[in-house]
Amino acid sequence: MGGMGTLLMMVIIYFVSGGDLGQVLRFFLANQAQVVQQPAANRQPDPEEDHMADFASVILADTEDVWTKIFQQMGREYVPTPMVLYRNQVQSGCGNASSAAGPFYCPADQKVYLDLSFYEELDRRFGAPGDFARAYVIAHEVGHHVQDLLGIMDKRREMVGRRMTENEFSVRLELQADFLAGVWAHHAQDERHILDPGDIDEGLRAASAIGDDTLQKKSQGYVVKESFTHGSSAQRVRWFKKGFETGDLRQGDTFNTDDL
Repeated sequence: MGGMGTLLMMVIIYFVSGGDLGQVLRFFLANQAQVVQQPAANRQPDPEEDHMADFASVILADTEDVWTKIFQQMGREYVPTPMVLYRNQVQSGCGNASSAAGPFYCPADQKVYLDLSFYEELDRRFGAPGDFARAYVIAHEVGHHVQDLLGIMDKRREMVGRRMTENEFSVRLELQADFLAGVWAHHAQDERHILDPGDIDEGLRAASAIGDDTLQKKSQGYVVKESFTHGSSAQRVRWFKKGFETGDLRQGDTFNTDDL
């Protein structure tokens, strides 16, 4: 939508909503983010999916706003990541992926991929409902994009096999993405006061619900720490909280600490 068209629509929304500036802001943010919703074959449009897509657009746009400012403070340019929403399976720059892969970031095309059914699982299977739990998932994947832009993902070559195993590197990468999701939440709240009471608890429940130990206990009844790829529930909660409480990138070096 062009500049004048966007401005006109914002004015219309302002008056139709009874002067609700929040609705105007949400419309404006949603129109800045690149979100592609891939229609599933032989399926009718789903209003609930459209709502989730609108929500994802707003959160993605807010992450863009926060990271653009943080990168500017570092003297760098933030290049936004597009988001692809899909059902069942999708073709990415990293190959074909099914919904079983869960949300993921592909460095090859620098896009975030999110199967909308994961939101339903987050609610029903993992017991972590709520808008902020969903926002945390998006912010975590955007965190991987931030790592990519900062060259952190490239450290895999120098670290794996010399300092740590592939799984250990993956855990540290994922915990840092949790930290970066917390950094986004810190700045979004500090600048726009977008969080309601209980929102952070929703995010913490989501982080805890998808910890490796919790998932392994549910699926096989026991925990194998050496097979972790994302970190324990306690670790994921701890690093998200640290990012939210400090908002300081310098506090999130998960690769050079023994205290995960």
